[in-house]
Parts: sequence; structure tokens; C-alpha cells
Amino acid sequence: MARAAVPGRLTWQPATVAATRAETATARTLVLDVDGWTGHVPGQHVDVRLTAPDGYTAYRSYSISSAPGPDQLEVTVQAVTGGEVSPYLVDVAEPGDQLEIRGPLGGWFVRQPADPRPALLIGGGSGVAPLMSMVRAATNPTRLLYSTRSPSDALFTADLASAQAAVDRHVAVTHVYTRVAPPGWPAPPRRLDAAALARVAWPRDADAVSFICGPTGFVETVADLLIDIGHDPANIRTERFGPTGG
Repeated sequence: MARAAVPGRLTWQPATVAATRAETATARTLVLDVDGWTGHVPGQHVDVRLTAPDGYTAYRSYSISSAPGPDQLEVTVQAVTGGEVSPYLVDVAEPGDQLEIRGPLGGWFVRQPADPRPALLIGGGSGVAPLMSMVRAATNPTRLLYSTRSPSDALFTADLASAQAAVDRHVAVTHVYTRVAPPGWPAPPRRLDAAALARVAWPRDADAVSFICGPTGFVETVADLLIDIGHDPANIRTERFGPTGG
């Protein structure tokens, strides 16, 4: 999916890994210190560039998963087999390492703080990363529907539970498991379908805005299901990634 660039934010700038946090066996959150960072809008991303000793460079785009704030941001990375950047960020990077970033980037798939509408966030796998930024910054009623293969594949498990428990945040979280469900789970593992979506989606007259992020097939299917149950396509925003995670 093409991403809009914000003029004046395309200059590479140094970033220091301040801390790392394992999310799953194959995903990790990196906390980055960036001098002069003024914050972002939930849903935006940054480009992260690595430079090898021989001068070879590679970069990839990663969604910002932290709430907006100055001087520091978080990106959550899922390791991609054979990737040039994600395996280093997930398995090798440690506090003190130097990276380069540019951004924040993106102007379409964003949750504006002044938007008064309720939000429906639908994430597939690591597509929950930009939605987590929206959850952390939520000031209006927000519902997150999160589809993963199993509980061990889910990112931000503790953070999502805390967000839902905070009575002043108005965040509701629903999980769907496609391969393995937790013991005692009330529904068998299955793909997200129209019935499950209808149980979580806002009523059609709520004028809610929906954000869908995940693999291309997932995003296209869920967007079609939302339209089928009566949601206005103009209120549906999508972000997708291919098999390389680029």
C-alpha cells in the first residue's frame, strides 16, 4: 500500500536503542531515543535504516506502537525469515546500539486526536502495532478486534489487558484465534467472519471510523465484511503488508 510522506520529515536522523522488550518468541519492541523527536500521530510509521561495516545499507518501514510523546518512540518488529533488517532488530539489537530513522510518515491511516467519533480497530497478527498506538492514546470509545493464530502469537497481551481494565480509557478488546484457542475459550478457533465482526462493530448509525491493519488478504476480507454489514466505505481506512513485511 502506498504511504503518504510528510514534507520535511524525510531526513535520516540518529536513534539510540534505549531498551528492548520481548513481545513473543519472534517479535520485539524497541524503545528508541531520538534527539529532537516531537511526537507522532497514532497510526504513523518510521523508516529504520541499518548500515553494515562495509557501508551497505538496508531499511524497512515499521509502525510506531507507542503513544505520542517527545524524545522517545517505540517500534514493534516481527522477525521475517531471510529479512535484512527485522532479524537484527528482533534478535541482535541491544541498548546503546545506533540506528537511523526518518519520519514520522503517513497521513491517511492515522487517528487524529481531535476526531470525536468512536473507533473500531481490527488487527491481524503484527498488524496490531499501529493500532496499539491508537489504543494507548485513546480518549474516545475504542474497540479493538485482534485476530491471531494462537495466544502465544499475540502482541501486547499485558498492555491490552491493562488498557481494557482502565475505566477512564473506554477501550474494549476482543480476541479471535484462528488455529489454537486458550483452554476454556468459548469459541473454537476460526477465521474472523461476518458474525464475529458484527458482534464487535459499532452500530451503523454511530458514524464510527474503522482502521484495519494486517496481511493483504486479511485486510481486504475484513474491509469487505464491514461494508457487507452496512458500514460506509468512506469511514474505513486500511494499512496492509505483504509477505516480506516491507
